Amino acid sequence: MTSLSLDPAKVPAVAFQASRGYWGSVLQRFLRDPVAVGAGAVVLMLLAMAVFGPWLAPADPLKSSMLGRLQPIGAEGYPLGSDELGRDMLSRLIVGARLSLFMGLTPVLLAFGIGAGIGIVAGYAGGWLNTVIMRTIDVFYAFPSVLLAIALSGALGAGITNSLISLTIVFIPPIARVAESVTTQVRNRDFVEAARASGAGAFTIVRVHVLGNVLGPIFVYATSLIAVSMILASGLSFLGLGVKPPEPEWGLMLNTLRTAIYTQPWVAALPGAMIFITSIAFNLLSDGLRSAMDNKS
Repeated sequence: MTSLSLDPAKVPAVAFQASRGYWGSVLQRFLRDPVAVGAGAVVLMLLAMAVFGPWLAPADPLKSSMLGRLQPIGAEGYPLGSDELGRDMLSRLIVGARLSLFMGLTPVLLAFGIGAGIGIVAGYAGGWLNTVIMRTIDVFYAFPSVLLAIALSGALGAGITNSLISLTIVFIPPIARVAESVTTQVRNRDFVEAARASGAGAFTIVRVHVLGNVLGPIFVYATSLIAVSMILASGLSFLGLGVKPPEPEWGLMLNTLRTAIYTQPWVAALPGAMIFITSIAFNLLSDGLRSAMDNKS
């Protein structure tokens, strides 16, 4: 009778191939979804605008001209019109993508790191520690996210840094709740019980067995919050609690152009259209990632 043995030197290669097979199937399912691919293309274009905006802008986004104020779309020298100070709207929309996306992505990334850590600790530890952490998290759910963001920004003061802090605090509770839920499910799986029975420590089990199974769902959920973060950040700038003039940022541009809604409504609506397109793109991308990472699909 022939005995079967596995060369330990080949174990990493086998694990790599298995991992590559999973992610390869995820990529194949994602590419079969035209809506998700289109949303991903839009997101990539927006990221390119954010990175290369100063070089793509046809004019100086801060240069004003009182003789050229509130020009309509298609006016000579102003392809998308001009704002209340005569600044080129196309240039301000392109350059404004950097600050707008920064304000939308950074709080979610920070909340992902903090909230995922809190939720994983609570989910794996269980017992009284889970109760203390999750009941503290539940306190934040007593306030709507919009009101909580405004209250925190108002208390901390206007500015980019304080807006990032307030938005990060807003997004930590929902991410922590999702992280705790998926970690609680993974904690009771057979492979975790086997690792625990073999004498592995809690840190090793979390690092080797838990993180790989919970970070994916947490990340997909976090991507769905980017659209909410974009809207909240723009709302704070609209209320004067976020970005300060004359920096080009879509929410701030909506605020400064609100008086032009009756004279140049199409020009005044352009920043809002950019916020809408960006939010829809991130939502559709998140849905596509969720479907692609679903093993049952």
